Amino acid sequence: MRKFCLATASAAALLFGSAPAFADLEAAKRWIDSEFQPSTLSKEEQLKEMEWFINAAKPFAGMEINVVSETITTHEYEAKVLAKAFSEITGIKLRHDLIQEGDVVEKIQTQMQSGKNIYDAWVNDSDLIGTHFRYKQAVALSDWMTGEGKDVTSPTLDIDDFIGKSFTTGPDGKLYQLPTQQFANVYWFRYDWFQRPDLKEKFKAKYGYELGVPVNWSAYEDIAEFFTNDVKEIDGVKVYGHMDYGKKDPSLGWRFTDAWMSMAGNGDRGLPNGLPVDEWGIRMEGCRPVGSSIERGGDTNGPASVYSIAKYVEWMKKYSPPQAAGMTFSESGPVPAQGNVAQQIFWYTAFTADMVKDGLPVVNADGSPKWRMAPSPHGAYWKEGMKLGYQDAGSWTLLKSTPVDRRKAAWLYAQFVTAKSVSLKKSHVGLTFIRESDIWDKTFTERAPKLGGLIEFYRSPARVQWTPTGNNIPDYPKLAQLWWQNIGDASSGAKTPQEAMNALAAAQDSVLERLERSGVQGECGPKMNKKESAEFWYAKAEKDGNIAPQRKLDNEKPKGETVNYDELIKSWPATPPKKAAMK
Repeated sequence: MRKFCLATASAAALLFGSAPAFADLEAAKRWIDSEFQPSTLSKEEQLKEMEWFINAAKPFAGMEINVVSETITTHEYEAKVLAKAFSEITGIKLRHDLIQEGDVVEKIQTQMQSGKNIYDAWVNDSDLIGTHFRYKQAVALSDWMTGEGKDVTSPTLDIDDFIGKSFTTGPDGKLYQLPTQQFANVYWFRYDWFQRPDLKEKFKAKYGYELGVPVNWSAYEDIAEFFTNDVKEIDGVKVYGHMDYGKKDPSLGWRFTDAWMSMAGNGDRGLPNGLPVDEWGIRMEGCRPVGSSIERGGDTNGPASVYSIAKYVEWMKKYSPPQAAGMTFSESGPVPAQGNVAQQIFWYTAFTADMVKDGLPVVNADGSPKWRMAPSPHGAYWKEGMKLGYQDAGSWTLLKSTPVDRRKAAWLYAQFVTAKSVSLKKSHVGLTFIRESDIWDKTFTERAPKLGGLIEFYRSPARVQWTPTGNNIPDYPKLAQLWWQNIGDASSGAKTPQEAMNALAAAQDSVLERLERSGVQGECGPKMNKKESAEFWYAKAEKDGNIAPQRKLDNEKPKGETVNYDELIKSWPATPPKKAAMK
């Protein structure tokens, strides 16, 4: 997940029930009345759901269970509020640790490698789905829920209500992780500035089309140029047409593995991830990764990928505040809220709660935002049917090295914090939706005008084009760390975009080769293609009816295209799908 908390980076560990804990129906009633509102369930339905948890937890009463997640608002709510509720209601003592995302990855690797139980359940990014599927250290929840864990699997869990289940499903069709929060990476812009008649008139006179939400990167670039070098100042404040960050730091890797290249048009058609080539540029045949470099049929250093890096570097230099190049992710995050940025192509919806606080320069006196979020624009290489950006899905993961009784007790907690009794309230706190029924609840219809397009986006058909890293990546921790080091060379100017992506592709191929030699991942581990010319792979893609790798385009800047924001959201569905349970 996007590896942050902007304001709080400190660890927190909470243990509830230091005195003997006992399952308590009266406690459930108190929590339902005082905290678990609103809910998509009636209070009677909530109480029935809590009764199930109480009965299922009886064999584990008094146990001390340890779980972990990274530090974001949603998980803080789970750790500080829902963990306490769970302990009081079920009698299981629950410790929910909050640590940095990198530490979560390091610790889960340690448990997987050593077999020593560190935590009883993990909130682990669905980006690791390919890793978990191949190393066989994670419990396949599809098997668990119908087998060993059947007696502790809630009859009201309603897996089909989870919007991210396709992200946590392996190539074998089995569910390996249960989403507990998710958010998307979208386009952010100053709606109030884009509505100004004087700016609209000036923009159209220069570019020949309307100032609006950019549909393609050409329009985004024109808008960035317009605000930075034509508008220059608004209300006496210097403004910029773009915001990003470029310090050679681990957070720079997330900037790109979070599907930046898919927006440019890297990879193939397919949702949630392109096949045979995904948005990292890694090719998979069957269930086996076969190469990253263009010589092996991958696309990590192909024209679309190089174009994506070149535009990133160019825009940051030309249109961002001067300090952006030296910033990390966490340092750059608060900048748009300061009121001098016109748009940001790569903005996480997890920032929404911090962007609607009273008193900010980007919030009106009535509490409504001056900004909006919208679907991301696509690059010159993008084709219909391809993913268009990143969606994070922090998900509950059980490891086989955890003793079964502890695993069962922890699974109860994982279901508790995602249950319909609590998920709507949790969604209002963290704004990281996991259930279709929550997204379409009337309380979010009422709150939508204060959230800058978040609800409209999550109710739109466009949502499915934003997806996490997928099954093509056989070892996320090993491969992801290569990105910031190599792309950082392009960001700093030490290498050209082509040189940087050549180095990244070679480094990824090296990791895949080592995994192949080890044989540790079995029949779905890497099996590298032999090297061929780029022309061989271009011709093969065209012959097979695939996209990647694509030849270099003669024109990487087609005419800009925009859409009116208000007209865009009017075109989206106004009623929920049938499966979304409504009050």
